[in-house]
Amino acid sequence: MKSFDAIVIGGGQAGPFLAARMVEKGMKVALIERKFLGGTCVNAGCMPTKTLVASARAAHVARNGATYGVNIPGEIGIDMKVVRARAETVTMNARNGLIGWFAGMDDMTVIYGHARFEDPKTVSVNGETLTAPRIFLNVGARPVIPDLPGINDIDYLTSTSIIHLDTLPRHLAVIGGSYIGLEFAQMYRRFGAEVSVIEHGPKLASREDEDISDAIADVLRSEGIDIHTGVSDIAFARSSDGITVATDSARIDASHVLIATGRKPNTDDLGLDATGVITDKHGYITVDDSLATNVEGIWALGDCNGHGAFTHTSYNDFEIVAANLLDGGDRKVSSRILAYALYIDPPLGRVGMTEKQARASGRKIMISTRPMSRVGRANERGETKGFMKVIADAETKKILGAAILGIEGDEVIHGIIDAMNAGTTYPALQWSVPIHPTVSELIPTLLGDLKPV
Repeated sequence: MKSFDAIVIGGGQAGPFLAARMVEKGMKVALIERKFLGGTCVNAGCMPTKTLVASARAAHVARNGATYGVNIPGEIGIDMKVVRARAETVTMNARNGLIGWFAGMDDMTVIYGHARFEDPKTVSVNGETLTAPRIFLNVGARPVIPDLPGINDIDYLTSTSIIHLDTLPRHLAVIGGSYIGLEFAQMYRRFGAEVSVIEHGPKLASREDEDISDAIADVLRSEGIDIHTGVSDIAFARSSDGITVATDSARIDASHVLIATGRKPNTDDLGLDATGVITDKHGYITVDDSLATNVEGIWALGDCNGHGAFTHTSYNDFEIVAANLLDGGDRKVSSRILAYALYIDPPLGRVGMTEKQARASGRKIMISTRPMSRVGRANERGETKGFMKVIADAETKKILGAAILGIEGDEVIHGIIDAMNAGTTYPALQWSVPIHPTVSELIPTLLGDLKPV
């Protein structure tokens, strides 16, 4: 049996950085990863997909060049092999950077293999047994495959496998109208494929307010994406030239099917029964405000704990645990203000409460909206789709949430994120002097138009 000061299971966005901090503190650490360092973000999520989004945007801009007085003769061609290779290069650079970083740490042992608990202080991997007083789980999540008629008879794609395509689908059917599915839908439409989105719920991006969801649908439809919502029945069958997707309202002749119906935590094969660690009905590990499980000496970070499924929330999990265990801090998950983005083009930047949540809270609230068509930067760039929206507490004057669907919305939202984290009231922000011409310069104006509802 090999002994360590700490064992980290999973090489995503929380575990490796925590392991490195512990090594800096003089600890002997084992990092166990069953596949690739970097987790979903580096290998199958943010980095490759946003690289693909950039290629798709380049194609879109080229096709619309004449609008800006830039004439490109002939049809815009897409070399999917180059597109794929570019995304793979970005991934490999990041992954190899982590490998090289850890190779330089004398007290870091990186083990590739599938770890399982033998008891709360012991894990086995590759036939070896390791023990440590502290064990950190950062095992991430994977795509959910729903039990739909005919699904096992077809070769479907997931968000992991689709990034390896080096040919262009004739017609991509996307099952699921949430964040992952919508990004791939627009991306492949811009590459030149026919695209259909099939969503069980009544609207796309169901977490968002109805006006945001409607605007997202308008953006996608304007690019020729076929959208089906409120679909109750879906079945698949092989056809002579692809896959038939039959719903209660349509029949789609697809060449490829992407299943984008959510993700589930990778906790079902860790041997958690040997530890007594509690999970919820979906398999997420239950943690307290410091990310500790119910079993002393075991923590859960990242996607597997159900407190955010984003790279930035996973990294913040690392920051919370490191601050509390290594720096004498008292940081809490409940202090985190959730923010995220949807990377269609234009992107959606979101922070805090939706309007629906704010109304349900019983507060007296104020709301302001402004169309992107009234934003100078958007007009100058010829990208006026979407709108800005902010919700505030009428009594405390604190900002409760915001949504910016529009050009650079994923960057502009950070002005609101920073204000909310600092506890700044909205009247104070109205007196800031932003740079012109930017999208952010409209934040004071947006706040100035807040009205009670």
